[in-house]
Formats: sequence, C-alpha cells, structure tokens
Amino acid sequence: MNYFFLGDPELVTAFRFIGIKGEFVLNSANAHKAFRKITESYDETARAILPGQETCRVLIMTEEVADWLGEDLINWQLSNHYPLIVELPGLMGRQPGHKTLADSIKEAIGVSI
Repeated sequence: MNYFFLGDPELVTAFRFIGIKGEFVLNSANAHKAFRKITESYDETARAILPGQETCRVLIMTEEVADWLGEDLINWQLSNHYPLIVELPGLMGRQPGHKTLADSIKEAIGVSI
C-alpha cells in the first residue's frame, strides 16, 4: 500500500474509485485512532518500516482531519518519517488559515507563480 486517505465518507469513496484505500473519520478521536494505526508500523529505533508489514508512503488527508490531529501531525512531519503527509481541501472548501501550494512557494522563494 503506497497511498492511504483519511477524510469525509464521500471522499473516501471517491479515492477508492481510483484505487486508493482509505478510512473515513468524523471527529478528532477517530482521526487520532486512524493516524496511530497507519503510523504504528514505523520502528523508531530502526528508522524503517517493520518487515512484513504493509507500508503507507503517502498519507492524504483533508485539512479538517489535519486540524483534528494538531500537534501529533506537526510532530510526525518534523520527524522525517514515512508516510509523507498531503493535505487537501475537504468538501466544504479550504479551511481558514491553510495556505495554497502557490502561497507556500511564493513564501519560500519569493516568486509568484
């Protein structure tokens, strides 16, 4: 398993149509449980995925799920471990305070695309 999706039930179904497995989460508790399940196969001491376990290399989630995960998600991103995290707007659109990719590029290199 290379990709996995966390988000609204409708988007989980849409991602399944293109071959990406997923799990719908409806609140913060569900989000934390699903996130731990996906990242638990990572062995901190070996800095690698445990042998014989399916791996998730890219975890796609809605911005709402990312907000629910809060500090846990930030700590995971700063740890340089797989899976990599990709945030997408949910069905209700972009969450306040989240940047677009173009905004992030402009901030990083100072060039508007």
